[in-house]
Amino acid sequence: MKKHLPILALAAAVPVIALLPLPDFWIAQLNYIGLYALVSMGLVLLTGVGGLTSFGQAAFVGMGAYTTAWLTLNLGLSPWLTLFIGLALTGVSALIVGLITLRMSGHYLPLATIAWGLSLYYLMGNLDALGKYDGLLGLKSLSVSDIDIGQGRLFFVLCWALLIAGAVSLLNLLDSRPGRAIRSLKGGTQMAEAMGINTFRYKVTIFLIAALFASVAGWLLAHFQRTVNPSAFGLKMGIEYLFMAVIGGVGYVWGAIVGAGLVKLLDDWLQVALPALIGTSGSYEVIVFGVALVLVLKYLPDGLWSVVARKFPRPPRPMNWQNADDLPVRSKPAMGEPVLVVDKIRKQFGGLTAVNDISFDIAAGQIVGLIGPNGAGKSTTFNLITGVLSKTSGRVTFCGADVSSLPSREISRKGMARTFQHVKMIADMTVLENVAMGAYTRGSSGVMSSMLRTNQAEEQRLMKEAQRQLERIGMGAYLHEQAGNLAMGPQRLMEIARALCCDPALLLLDEPAAGLRHKEKQALAQVLRQLQGEGMSILLVEHDMDLVMDVCDQLVVMEFGTLLTRGTPAEVQANPAVRAAYLGTEH
Repeated sequence: MKKHLPILALAAAVPVIALLPLPDFWIAQLNYIGLYALVSMGLVLLTGVGGLTSFGQAAFVGMGAYTTAWLTLNLGLSPWLTLFIGLALTGVSALIVGLITLRMSGHYLPLATIAWGLSLYYLMGNLDALGKYDGLLGLKSLSVSDIDIGQGRLFFVLCWALLIAGAVSLLNLLDSRPGRAIRSLKGGTQMAEAMGINTFRYKVTIFLIAALFASVAGWLLAHFQRTVNPSAFGLKMGIEYLFMAVIGGVGYVWGAIVGAGLVKLLDDWLQVALPALIGTSGSYEVIVFGVALVLVLKYLPDGLWSVVARKFPRPPRPMNWQNADDLPVRSKPAMGEPVLVVDKIRKQFGGLTAVNDISFDIAAGQIVGLIGPNGAGKSTTFNLITGVLSKTSGRVTFCGADVSSLPSREISRKGMARTFQHVKMIADMTVLENVAMGAYTRGSSGVMSSMLRTNQAEEQRLMKEAQRQLERIGMGAYLHEQAGNLAMGPQRLMEIARALCCDPALLLLDEPAAGLRHKEKQALAQVLRQLQGEGMSILLVEHDMDLVMDVCDQLVVMEFGTLLTRGTPAEVQANPAVRAAYLGTEH
């Protein structure tokens, strides 16, 4: 219930405010705040959650506004019909722009969105059909039958109802299978791809959603002002929308409303107060906003809503999945059948050969250790097998299929799961949510079903599986703990649980004992033996020789990227070449 309090409070406040005897000026201010918040909410998803900075949202607002203005004035179409036409045109444009620009990284993406916004701004200002810089005048107000809802209090109810619906849909999305994938885009793409997630597709998806939110705001703005001109859709407004999201809390849906309200009201007040204070006119409010942004980024980098979020943390997820059906499991090779065959794989970085024609195989039910001194090429070999790195040459066969040229997400879908040498997780998600990401390929719910919350049966199955895997490795007490609060040992165990959620036929563990205490290592060894007893094959990279010798059936020893030897733990321990590699030789 606490989770929905902001929604319920806002939904109850809207009709009350509409009935209060407030001056029309304040109703108009609230209308503008609602319009701006709708655009900023899209930026929360795009920038705050997805980590993609865009200065071009004002251009999408302009597309929605100009589409409805031109169609209603020139073709006499109903404004309600033009809403959907504007969404379609905006969606196609956003899809094209997204496919072109979202493969960029660093500062190139913001620059590309600036170029997009400027190009559309000057296009709108130079087309005769769009009235050039004078724009289009005389639009009809929105109406239902003979009731005018395009102005004043009825427009306020419409605008804020759409805003609340947008907030609810985004909250539903972020608390879902695709939502967890979206939350991994900001700093966790390598891990997400290894879990079977197509991160580029989700980047395009959130870019599209943010554009559609902006288009709806443009449609509302056009019929509220009853005129459209390019000045409202230039780069300045694109920066202001981003400014609103950052001030309010770019990682929080409700921060968009706080930021839009604060910036709008402060902007109007400063435009009056500063000239009176200084004694001369000018756009001095821009200077104040610049200083305010620097202060917020320094002292409240997560925005104003982060203060509320810390004071009233999100309650634990209700555990309503106990009676949910189990997820289907994949068929696995019979004991002794070949699971993985690595045939002369090589990786060169320029003139450096990091992995030099390594070959080995793993049978179902085996635990194989990949060992060697630091810099031997073990983690690079892991990345070649799992598709994180492309191979210079060689072949990898998994469960009888050639996976040599497949990306990591496709290999994951075939039943190969892994952990990482340096723990990769989403720190602000709970342990349960992080582990549920491992079951991504075992679900099918999409963005739309998540936003409409028709995916609850599948969500319960995913959460039930995540809980089962956490309890399986002894972490049942950490379900609702924030992952970033865990010590290194539990973080590594969490990664193993996440990998197990994939229902893998082959589990690859990259230094899972690093950071674990003695008893935790004993518990890990017990888990590995349990998994082996259930028929799972495991490839283990580890520096803890006690653990390796205790649990492994076969060892593959690497040195300087080459295969030194392989055999049973006893054979490897007795090999003089292995001793020399680890301890050195006397000259």
